[in-house]
Amino acid sequence: MERRKDVGLENDLGKDPVRKLVFRIAIPSMLAQVVSVLYGIVDRMYVGNIPEVGSLALAGAGVCGPILTLVAAFAFWIGIGGSPLMSIRMGEGKMEEARKIMSNCLLLLTVFALVLTALALAVRRPLLLLFGASESTLPYALDYYTIYVCGTLFALLSTGMNQFIICQGFAKKGMLSVMLGAVLNILLDPLFIFVLGLGVRGAAIATVISQLASCLFVLTFLAGPVPPVRIRLGGYEWKIIRRVLVMGLAPFLMYAIDSVMVIALNTVLQRYGGPTQGDQLVAAATIAQSFLLLVTLPLEGITGGTSPILGFNFGAGRPDRIWEAEKYILALSLVFTSVLMLLGQGGAALFAQLFTPDPQVAALAARAVRLTTLGIIPLSLQYVSVDGFTGMGMMQFALPLSLLRKGFYFTALFLLPLAGGAMAAFFAQAASDLIPPMISGLIYWNRRHWITRQADQKAREQQARQVVLQRA
Repeated sequence: MERRKDVGLENDLGKDPVRKLVFRIAIPSMLAQVVSVLYGIVDRMYVGNIPEVGSLALAGAGVCGPILTLVAAFAFWIGIGGSPLMSIRMGEGKMEEARKIMSNCLLLLTVFALVLTALALAVRRPLLLLFGASESTLPYALDYYTIYVCGTLFALLSTGMNQFIICQGFAKKGMLSVMLGAVLNILLDPLFIFVLGLGVRGAAIATVISQLASCLFVLTFLAGPVPPVRIRLGGYEWKIIRRVLVMGLAPFLMYAIDSVMVIALNTVLQRYGGPTQGDQLVAAATIAQSFLLLVTLPLEGITGGTSPILGFNFGAGRPDRIWEAEKYILALSLVFTSVLMLLGQGGAALFAQLFTPDPQVAALAARAVRLTTLGIIPLSLQYVSVDGFTGMGMMQFALPLSLLRKGFYFTALFLLPLAGGAMAAFFAQAASDLIPPMISGLIYWNRRHWITRQADQKAREQQARQVVLQRA
């Protein structure tokens, strides 16, 4: 089925030159994630600079970080689980099946959001204590958490359904949806936090309003006349839901375990830091995690944002375009992580000072940023490999490779502080960013011929269908 640019399509995933296609999709997707990270970081910057209670408020908001990651995990479970399937069906020319996939994903996101909101509100106090809140930081964590959770529906729909904009080739529209929320949040934060004097609650209110704006943008675009596949209710099928849940399991587990990783880190820091330094270390970890988000989410924008190119051309039986795309995706990823490595090592002190006027917390945070960014260049191999497998629907490889890296992290997190104290916990990130990505890269490289054969089989199946249609 021919798709024309004169109907408003930004990128033709099957026909445009691969190098230009990768850059036209990867750069906006990366920038969208940079902007997305910024409004989380700006929240923390403003909160950390609240007069007199900034450090405690920052630690309280940082304890809520796993909630934000967990919400994103459910959004990506469905968004990344459904969008590669839709790309493959579009590549095969099966547009009706593609429409059904999106309608089922919209239903799943809505149901997940409602259930998550009810559960999260019911167990908020014990959950925050489990996440590493102390008696001093708990009031700030409760204020932020309660308001943020009430906007879960907007967060899931805006993040999850945005994947269905990007996978149809509208990378710039996907970027605009994120930028809308980010810019609005940056503008609203000082109004609610300082002008109206709402403190941590103001930061959460600004975030929810921003997510609502992004959600309305995404749904309006997908329901409009421009996308080849538009939102349509109905066509719900258990087999589609099951396939989406299986496809999205690896990214879900990756993000969900990221949430557990933050919880575990906060717990370890509180334990080894004790009553005198525990809250300061959690605040420092919040700043270090903010820098890591500047690495991982834009990197995901490059590798995950371009995965529809791989899925579409896998479905269309074009392995030559798959491997040409991967060459440019890997190059972009390595350049990006190299730049962030230099910034992390050279600019850690300045970055930390943006979040807090407390010199002790700033010094701890600067050390934490330097330690956690030691291994981020090899991380490119992990993201290219896992998102490559995911984009082509090969979860039997993507899931184990994701779990391998997380396993390295937890092992290092619990062992290293035994010998080196609380600060040694920050080495765990570097450990998980060095060895597992090398293993993932080798496995992906060794499976390239098998992937090529699978794509060739897709091409033969399409040719057979065309012959049948011509004879009919």
